[in-house]
Amino acid sequence: MDSGALLDILGNENRRRILRLLARKPCYVTEISEYIGVSPKAVIDHLRQLEEAGLVESRVDDQRRKYFHIAENLRLEVRLSPFDFGAKSAYPASADLDLARCQHVSIRVQQDREDDVADLAARLQELKDLERELSLAQRWVQGRLADVRGRLGDAVGDGHERLYADVLAALADGDGTVPELAASLDAPEPLLEGVLETLREQGVVARRNGEWHIPE
Repeated sequence: MDSGALLDILGNENRRRILRLLARKPCYVTEISEYIGVSPKAVIDHLRQLEEAGLVESRVDDQRRKYFHIAENLRLEVRLSPFDFGAKSAYPASADLDLARCQHVSIRVQQDREDDVADLAARLQELKDLERELSLAQRWVQGRLADVRGRLGDAVGDGHERLYADVLAALADGDGTVPELAASLDAPEPLLEGVLETLREQGVVARRNGEWHIPE
């Protein structure tokens, strides 16, 4: 789902309260209405929007009562700093993901015993602890990103320090044309051409066969 649309949906407090309730158990409209203290009509409208967004689904039990439950398992991330603003949503990776491809993270992978309740409960707590550690690591990385971007921009910038840092970071991944860099950085091509030309004059970047790169 588009992260912008997801932000719009989650911008309403009552919809967030509905999702918190549904994260605990499936509920029908009257239950939700009583829990969040709004009319059933308003609850139905919120549920409709959540269903249209693909976040909530419903089922009917034997008594023809309609229960609602959360349909998706996703993560929404919003980044806001002096150097960056963006939002992205991501679905969980497959359990078969090869974590050996992660160069900077080492995680112990264990095989869960499906029918062992004690083992699964312990595994759940271990994963919660891992989630907290990863959150701390992410905060540390965000701080270091801002620090390095600032220092890099100060070293080469002349008014567009933050953009200079992002251009150099993009080129560190490999050569790129102006259109490619513009698409990657969501910046106008004429602005990038001026930045690249200034960096070329400083001897920081060079152009070869229409592509820009950082000389060794």
